[in-house]
Amino acid sequence: MRFPRASSGVLWGLLVFSAVGWTYANHFHNGFHFDDFHTITGNVFIRSLANLPRFFTDPATSSSLPTHRTWRPLVTASLALDYWLGQGYTPLYFHLSTFVWFLAQLCCMYVLFAAVLRRALADGWASRAAWFAVALYGLHPAMSETVNYIIQRADVISTCGVVAGLAVYARYPALRRYGIYLAPVAIALLAKPPALVFPLLLVIYEFWGEAQAEPPRISAAIRKSIPALALAAAFAVLQVVMTPKTLVTGGESYRYWITQPYVAFRYFTSFFLPLHLSADTDLAAFASVWTPEVFGGFAFLAALIYAIYASSKTRATQPITFGLAWFLLALVPTSVFPLAEVENDHRMFFPFVGLTLAVTSAGAQLLSKSGHRDNRKFLTAGLACLLLMLALGTRRRNEIWQTDESLWQDVTIKSPRNGRGWMNYGVTQMAQGRVESALRMFERAASLAANYPWLEINLGIANAALHRDQEARAHFLRALNLDPQSAGGYYYYARWLVRIGHTDAAAGLLEKAVALNPELQDARDLLREIFLYASLRDYQARDYQGCIDAARQALHADPQYAEAYNNIAAAYAAMGRWDQAIDAAQRALRIRPDFQLAQNNLAWAQSEKRRDAAQQR
Repeated sequence: MRFPRASSGVLWGLLVFSAVGWTYANHFHNGFHFDDFHTITGNVFIRSLANLPRFFTDPATSSSLPTHRTWRPLVTASLALDYWLGQGYTPLYFHLSTFVWFLAQLCCMYVLFAAVLRRALADGWASRAAWFAVALYGLHPAMSETVNYIIQRADVISTCGVVAGLAVYARYPALRRYGIYLAPVAIALLAKPPALVFPLLLVIYEFWGEAQAEPPRISAAIRKSIPALALAAAFAVLQVVMTPKTLVTGGESYRYWITQPYVAFRYFTSFFLPLHLSADTDLAAFASVWTPEVFGGFAFLAALIYAIYASSKTRATQPITFGLAWFLLALVPTSVFPLAEVENDHRMFFPFVGLTLAVTSAGAQLLSKSGHRDNRKFLTAGLACLLLMLALGTRRRNEIWQTDESLWQDVTIKSPRNGRGWMNYGVTQMAQGRVESALRMFERAASLAANYPWLEINLGIANAALHRDQEARAHFLRALNLDPQSAGGYYYYARWLVRIGHTDAAAGLLEKAVALNPELQDARDLLREIFLYASLRDYQARDYQGCIDAARQALHADPQYAEAYNNIAAAYAAMGRWDQAIDAAQRALRIRPDFQLAQNNLAWAQSEKRRDAAQQR
């Protein structure tokens, strides 16, 4: 029995999306990791939907760390929505949100791929090849990091918007005059800057991807892309204006640039052999151009450009041209702007859309020319086995992303020269009380990253836990010496000083931490606790004015600190200043209506005020 072509396409689609759903079924409860901590769990702004308008006007809402703040308002808004839906940091809701975007991208990829492949293949072959390409991409282990790593949904939203824009452009040519295809591109640009390459991809599509009878002209392709160029230019200016000056990308231009062709080669080979995927690479930027890897990288780049040129000669191979050009262009943003890491697994997410198209197109050409039916059946079975292996590999990567411990253990195996990987693995051991084990990992990290401020902080924490006070102090001070602008360095040093009873010195350090990063809530909380303790101490010593002054300092750290208002109320009451005591107690109760101590102080002050009034009469 033969199904109609439309029904067959629906069945292929259901099969592909069922496979993707099964592959990622074990990732929905995975935890938060790495940059998720300063952008999500440590970001107070996403805890209220009232901040939604501010996400689009204030990049400070994107992260609790000034050095990591960027303008990606749609991403931050989506995180706030997930927090609201899950009533807190419930990973399921965050993963569901990302996965919906991922599935939407896969749908758009099919529409785009089918349109491009029809240029080279018969309709039946084009549809099947498009669905295979979607499956290949959706099940590929290299995609796992982007889908699991919640803050990297920026890549998912951005890529989805770019693919959707091209899909609408290809599928509905009559609507091009209205610019509807630009709407998803605008969404992409609100998620991450790499979407700025959309106009270039559109030029490539017009030149090599669009089915047309007469030879294409580059001038015509550019002319048709002018609206997209205008949109991208406007967003580029907006991105520059909205990016905070505190952002630190961390890369060294020359060394970063000469490393990127080799990185592109590593990405390319990972498509075919995804055996060394790592959440934090140990590849370092090359110091000199005179290295075999640099020459090899530029040789690969030259070969890739030649492959794009050679495949553009015939109509049948032009989808390969379009796919390879997409792969190259999508790498440009992260290759031109120097970043702290020279490579990341999630940077493959966008370029692999094009590489998947190129590889599938080449494979479909070969498969369609294998004349004997048995050969086709054999190849089809082999491709099915390939997809199954990829799916199993992705499920394994999902398992690695379950906890911080499993993730960083994998990093130390895949990237053993990465000092940060060893440090973060040590942090997971500290969290479980394995201090000696953590210290060994920190020391291993120190042999690989000698001048890493956060490593010095963690060495200080570990030594403090083992009551090695002299060593702890030395590491905390070295961390501040390496990075005097680190709010975290001041906070962790202060936290230790509080534990050993040096609260006055700790208060000064915490004030510096808050001055450097007003959104560092942990520092604010500890600072207010120190001042509250000082306030109580002064009250017990009957220094009521000192009690009030210290409580006001606590309120400076946290204006909604009910305990501080209560202390002020108690001190004023002890001084017989009933009106001020009543006002302070009422302020405490406005913040915490069930605050029993404040209720008692309010009742006492009111009764004493009435008694004094009665005596005066």
